[in-house]
Amino acid sequence: MFNRERVIAFLLRRPGALRSRALRAAVLVLSATGAGFLVWSAVIHLELWSDGYKDISVIGPLFLVQGIACILIPVAVVALRWLVLLVIGAGTGIATAVGLLLSVNFGLFGYTESLSVTYATLSLAVEFTAAFVFLVAAALLAFAVPAKKAQAAFPVSSRT
Repeated sequence: MFNRERVIAFLLRRPGALRSRALRAAVLVLSATGAGFLVWSAVIHLELWSDGYKDISVIGPLFLVQGIACILIPVAVVALRWLVLLVIGAGTGIATAVGLLLSVNFGLFGYTESLSVTYATLSLAVEFTAAFVFLVAAALLAFAVPAKKAQAAFPVSSRT
């Protein structure tokens, strides 16, 4: 049966809830690494925005929003270390890379990009790496054995 409190507790799970010290350390390192890659993506987008993308309808404002979001999300990841934020970080990396690929292959909001422009392939590498690192951290956090005290936060109900 759906238990709202259990779902919320699971989404807000932090590395400290894990039994293994090595897994806690791995999640922390991966979280910080993913955060670094998202900030790198933000720097790329903000630099491109200031170099002229700001004048492109729809795409310009999206570059600015992406730049700001890819600074705020890593700050939240590092500060709070919640499972849901790791998933949001991964989704942001994937969405940004997919946006570029859509723009290259089909056009996006009336604008077509090329992978030969400055930072295009670097941006893809940075964003897919951020997503991969965040997904690994999220998987470790989601599927690792919780510590005894954390298991109490996820009581097994005999009700069906």
